[in-house]
Amino acid sequence: MSSSVLWLRRDLRRRDLPALAAAADATSGEVHALFVIDPVLWVGCGPVRRGWLAASVRAAVDSYEGRLSVRVGDPVTTVAAFADEVGAGSVHVSAETTPYGARRDTRVRRRIAERGIAWVATGSPYAVGPGRVRTQDGTPYRVFTPFARAWREHGWAPPDRAPRGVTLGEARSDGQAAKRLDRGLAECPVELPTAGEEAALRRWRSFRDNHLATYAHARDRPDRPGTSRLSPYLKVGAIHPRTILADLAGARSEAAKTYVDELAWREFYADVLHTEPHSAWRDLRPELRSMAYDEPNGLVDAWKEGRTGFPIVDAGMRQLAVTGWMHNRVRMITASFLCKDLHVWWPVGARHFLGQLMDGDVASNNHGWQWVAGTGTDASPYFRVFNPVTQGKRFDPDGDYVRRWVPELAHLAGRRAHEPWAVGDGYDHGYPEPVVDHGEERAEALRRYDAARR
Repeated sequence: MSSSVLWLRRDLRRRDLPALAAAADATSGEVHALFVIDPVLWVGCGPVRRGWLAASVRAAVDSYEGRLSVRVGDPVTTVAAFADEVGAGSVHVSAETTPYGARRDTRVRRRIAERGIAWVATGSPYAVGPGRVRTQDGTPYRVFTPFARAWREHGWAPPDRAPRGVTLGEARSDGQAAKRLDRGLAECPVELPTAGEEAALRRWRSFRDNHLATYAHARDRPDRPGTSRLSPYLKVGAIHPRTILADLAGARSEAAKTYVDELAWREFYADVLHTEPHSAWRDLRPELRSMAYDEPNGLVDAWKEGRTGFPIVDAGMRQLAVTGWMHNRVRMITASFLCKDLHVWWPVGARHFLGQLMDGDVASNNHGWQWVAGTGTDASPYFRVFNPVTQGKRFDPDGDYVRRWVPELAHLAGRRAHEPWAVGDGYDHGYPEPVVDHGEERAEALRRYDAARR
């Protein structure tokens, strides 16, 4: 009697997991759950994301009643060897569409096929798998609004049934894996939230019941707890977007629609990356690839360290360094500053964010950066240059966010915290003066965009 293998990747949960149901249906024997610590991804994801992944894997081990095997190695050899070891007739996964994930899965599929083991991909980390939403002529969308409309019209399946009577095989972890997880947690430089599926569900329900009603207006306020903070859980698949969407089915409020739109952005960027794999690290719009940029210099270091002299920018970068997370509105402000005030190519900032963010995701992060930079998914973004002072006053009107993360400005009341240069004692506690003149750099950014477009 052959067993089956459930190879977990970005789906560290048990509920609403079609691949688990497929693995259970494929055998009358045991389902052996497996997570592989891929050295390529482990080394490349930075200490914050390693810590979060380690915590999430540990939580998944608990949710699988200790019967989740964790191993270290190249997935091509590790998955094949594990399937042989447990006598599996099939390996079940949630489909991957990222450039690296797709290449890796192709290699694993070929290796296990040599052993007569079936490869079965069921579901994906998205409500609608990348590649399934297309225009009427079959081409991919490059602008969000029509994509979101078609995505909603396409619809998605309800949450998957929980398979009954699943017999999980005994864990067959290796000692090296346990050491990697221990080290990942020990070396994480930030305090992590509680990981795992139960924590994700609690966070979602708390947000739904207490903050969703004001989401449409509060989501842009970094000084308020107006967002769900679910992105780290979505990143590792501790909760599936379909679970959230099922809870919002039938909701007609503007807040619910806005929240669904945010989930659609995640799916849009995944679709763009699937269609244009090169866009992970290259400008999506070829007509802007001739843009002139400055080489990274000491001003980039000031940006990373939160000492640019622009309070909302510095607050965001310090929040990122301390917590491994940054409010989305502030992500846009800080990204615009690097690209359009310092004239640095967006991959420099995207790499820094991926190295710092707990929820770092190549599709969302890198295409979000391109959206801000004006070289990605937008019809005419070249004139969009965020004014950090105006943005700060608008979205942190009382200065609370700035004062929380920039203690040198804690003595400035209200919105004065956004303009220390306008206050006699603004620099009394060591806050730096602005490293550039925003008005001049905005004009320079527009000049460069115009030259590239011509």
